[in-house]
Amino acid sequence: MAKFSYTVSCTTRNCLNRAHYKIAARWSDGVTAELKTYGLVCEKCLPAAFEESLRKQAACRRAPKEILEPPGIYRLEPGRGDLELERLFELEERLRQTSPSPPIPTETVPDRDEA
Repeated sequence: MAKFSYTVSCTTRNCLNRAHYKIAARWSDGVTAELKTYGLVCEKCLPAAFEESLRKQAACRRAPKEILEPPGIYRLEPGRGDLELERLFELEERLRQTSPSPPIPTETVPDRDEA
């Protein structure tokens, strides 16, 4: 698993801050699994970026047997790979509660073709 040891910039357009969070969702096609990255963001950009990741994930079409879990927020730390990043469940919940969007389910939802 790739590890980084450099400064990561926020991926929000026109933001020059350092990224402190990775917004990502666990994805699998049944053979391989990885974190699908929605953004690397600073604290200021986190609420809007997390809300956007929830909208994108909810609209994402999946193939049969493909799994895409709801996005999570991970603390981005140099020298740590994806599997070593700390997931910030309390922060996710706090942002979900303050989001103006309708609530997004937190469990994995099967694709329409599987229902």
